[in-house]
Amino acid sequence: MATNSNKKTTKNTQPRILNKRATYDYAIEERYEAGLVLHGWEVKSVRAGRAQINLAHIYIRDGELFLCNAHMNPADQACTHETLETNRTRKLLMHRREIMKLIGRVERQSYTLVPLNLHFKNGRVKVDLALARGKREYEKRDDESKKEWKREQERIMKKDARGRHILNG
Repeated sequence: MATNSNKKTTKNTQPRILNKRATYDYAIEERYEAGLVLHGWEVKSVRAGRAQINLAHIYIRDGELFLCNAHMNPADQACTHETLETNRTRKLLMHRREIMKLIGRVERQSYTLVPLNLHFKNGRVKVDLALARGKREYEKRDDESKKEWKREQERIMKKDARGRHILNG
């Protein structure tokens, strides 16, 4: 039997650094993708999966977007001739009209910009950011109860290999 070892896999095996708090704390309205200005060791640390954006936020200064509080631990092969700042502010790269649109929505309509994840696209590190509104405490509880009910429904409607429903009591 021939094996498929010569086939190239199209699935992206690069790590995807997620901000799980974003969907819990914010109601996501729109999603955008932006590039990041990074040093070489930061790209290596993202590729190794040693970055965190749970506490990160995006702010606007002088018509530009910046990612703040994104923590990137240096990888083992980090360079020695640079001082490594793990929590430095990083500039986001987007088209000018997209930035102006975001600035208008943030300043006039009380939205906020939240980083959702870091990922690779064509060898470059990208950040998915969201235009979002903060959730109130009762909205968080409602979302949590909906998730629990959905899990309960899936458990009740679970089927075995023959397609029969399995009811666990």
